[in-house]
Order: sequence, then structure tokens, then C-alpha cells
Amino acid sequence: MPNPSFSLHDVTDFPLVRFRSEAADPGYGPAWCAEMDALLEGRARFVLIYPKAERDEAHEDRKARGVWLKQNKDQLVGVCLALIVVEPDPARRAELEAMLPNLVRAFGTPQVATASTEDAQTLARRLLAEEVLDAR
Repeated sequence: MPNPSFSLHDVTDFPLVRFRSEAADPGYGPAWCAEMDALLEGRARFVLIYPKAERDEAHEDRKARGVWLKQNKDQLVGVCLALIVVEPDPARRAELEAMLPNLVRAFGTPQVATASTEDAQTLARRLLAEEVLDAR
């Protein structure tokens, strides 16, 4: 299990990992990369949930995440079962869903959009349960 002192990722329910968008102040990119490195180091499978974005992400932070995702694509695919984004607005969720195939191709990790946090958690738990069953 990863270090529970993460500031950007809530790992209290690991292997269900929740991004804490309220902690993502401008300039958070390097901390995000370090925490993702720590998640990869553990080599334990997990699902990452991103809540609805409450504010626009700074360009430098988006760039840092994108570079990290490209550089660590193969490792991430080995441990991250899915990245689930919560988007309650149906029109925005449809736009996001249209972009997801390109993001999957770029970063390798399956990505899904759900309408609610509850839907995201249900899907994450199902994916993790299937992973356990597949390992038997």
C-alpha cells in the first residue's frame, strides 16, 4: 500500500485511489508526478478516480502530467486498471467520452466517464473484484 501521507491522492481505500482536486493548487504537477511514481513503485493494481474538475488546470501542471503519463505509459498500464472521471453534466460527459479513445491510445490506461462519484466507485470496485477473480 502506498504512503498514506499523499497530499493529492487519497489512498485510504487503496486499491481505490481518489484524486483530491481541492488540493491541486497551481504548481501541483511535480507533487502529482512524485505521488504517481510512488503508486507505481508499489506495483499493486489500483483504480484511479478523478472527481468533477472544479477549476481549470494550469497549463504547466497539465503539461507535467502529460509528460509523466507518456514516459510511464508501460508501467502505468501494468498497475492501473482504469482511470474513471466523474462528470455529472450529460453534455460534458458526452464530450469527454468522445475524447477518451484518443486518451487511451496516448496513455494506454482504460478511461471511463461516469455521472456520479457513486457510479465511479461501483465501477472501480467491480473492476478490482474482476481482477481478483482473474488472478485465481
